[in-house]
Amino acid sequence: MFGLGFQEILVIALIVLLFFGGKKIPELMRGLGKGVKSFKEGMNEVTDLKEEVEKDEKKDA
Repeated sequence: MFGLGFQEILVIALIVLLFFGGKKIPELMRGLGKGVKSFKEGMNEVTDLKEEVEKDEKKDA
């Protein structure tokens, strides 16, 4: 995963745990999940708009 081995991922996880504490991690992950969901919805809107424009261009031609 991104050229990281198990040991590197474990060290990063421990640093995050120490930095934020155990109680904040679920809240951070929830916020991250909402951000990813919002990003995907935005990308889907752009894709839908692009398809609609292409459909209109074919209709006009």
